[in-house]
Amino acid sequence: MRLKLKWKIIFSIILILFILFILLRYVGNYGLKVKEYKVVNKNLNSFYGLKIVHFSDLHYGMSVNDKKLTKLVDMINKTKPDIVVFTGDLIDRKTKITDSIKGSLIKNLSRIESTYGKYYVTGNHDIVHTSYDLIMSNSNFKSLDETYDILYSKDSKSLFISGLSIDKNINSNTKEALNLNEYNYKICILHYPDKVDDILKYNFDLVLAGHSHNGQVRLPVVGALVKVHDAKKYYDPYYKIDKTEMYISSGIGNSTINFRLLNTPSFNLYRLVDK
Repeated sequence: MRLKLKWKIIFSIILILFILFILLRYVGNYGLKVKEYKVVNKNLNSFYGLKIVHFSDLHYGMSVNDKKLTKLVDMINKTKPDIVVFTGDLIDRKTKITDSIKGSLIKNLSRIESTYGKYYVTGNHDIVHTSYDLIMSNSNFKSLDETYDILYSKDSKSLFISGLSIDKNINSNTKEALNLNEYNYKICILHYPDKVDDILKYNFDLVLAGHSHNGQVRLPVVGALVKVHDAKKYYDPYYKIDKTEMYISSGIGNSTINFRLLNTPSFNLYRLVDK
């Protein structure tokens, strides 16, 4: 009887571990959804209804392949975005880039449509791939690493958008633009969420970040189970810090381990309104 009980316990443990593995490896990674947010600011009357798509952490080669990338692009285009931003980690650092992978990325990313522009910054996995900037530029994305762009409405109101790479802060040219001019709305895109504390003094209205994957594996009540470097303070989907709103993408792919739980791969869609 004791021997039978022992084997029942062992079998139950193995079964639980097997089910957990299936949940983490396959069920958690299944699907792709759009997280839609309404961003309200009284200065957005001239940009009312502007749609921004924010996707991040593709980690191509880990859990994302050509099929999933094609689906992502199709879903992005269905939202008819005015602006598209990518906040880093295009290809997983463990993935060896081939001409086929380059071709697939450029073919798909080039298909992403936007009214006013497509922008990107560099993530920590991107710095090991020398072809990252070439892939993004050939896909008609504009780098915002330590630089900025200004969009104007029909009544000459301004929307300022800048970005940070992983190892630098706002450079002198961007500081000068921020100090010498008044903009109706200011956006900053970056990879590391915790770097937001370094730029709060510039009073950005909206900050969009990646890297944390919102914990990648999440549990009820507990929330994010894994907090990675440079996303230990800020890792959840949304924060309001003084007057700055920050949204962090949960990402499309996975990093380090190919597991997800209660955190479906997704991209964000922001609708800008004045009330």
